[in-house]
Amino acid sequence: MLELFEANWPASGLALALAVVLLLLAGWWLFGRSGGSQRKRHRAPDALDEGAAPATRNQALIDAPSAVTAAALADTGPGIFGGIGELIAAGAAHEVQAASPPPAPTPAAGSDDLARIKGVGPKLAALLGQLGVTSFAQIAAWSEADIDRIDIQLGTFEGRIRRDGWVEQCKFLAVGDTAGFEGKFGRL
Repeated sequence: MLELFEANWPASGLALALAVVLLLLAGWWLFGRSGGSQRKRHRAPDALDEGAAPATRNQALIDAPSAVTAAALADTGPGIFGGIGELIAAGAAHEVQAASPPPAPTPAAGSDDLARIKGVGPKLAALLGQLGVTSFAQIAAWSEADIDRIDIQLGTFEGRIRRDGWVEQCKFLAVGDTAGFEGKFGRL
């Protein structure tokens, strides 16, 4: 290898020198130019500068009554709001009513709290109630065909009946065997 280099020294030495010179020129062009005079940028004053007037706000929005206040005054009649004000108050009352959480469903007489089943939350318990499933004994008596029929109607909860063992859990809960349930499925 050394013999090849010595034989071609003049050609390779020239190429090496040329590469070094090109690198130096490129470095000077990239870095040497930035040290010169820089242009000053003009910056216009804005509202946050000292001495500038504070930003103006939409005072009408600030002074407007809140939806809760308007809803409280909805039944006071036209003497307070008059005309379109009543419409605004009625809309505010509707907005407050829509924003409040719906009351928790109370189990019907003769029904069980299905949320006690492991894997059944409030949404799923409400869905089961809509499907006519209201008691532990009802679920404990399900056949495979019943499970398939109900499972299809559960939507995003499909497959939970078998995966969480609802029928087996409800066999304990239907007879009130809390100790047997907790021994197999954990605390209620």
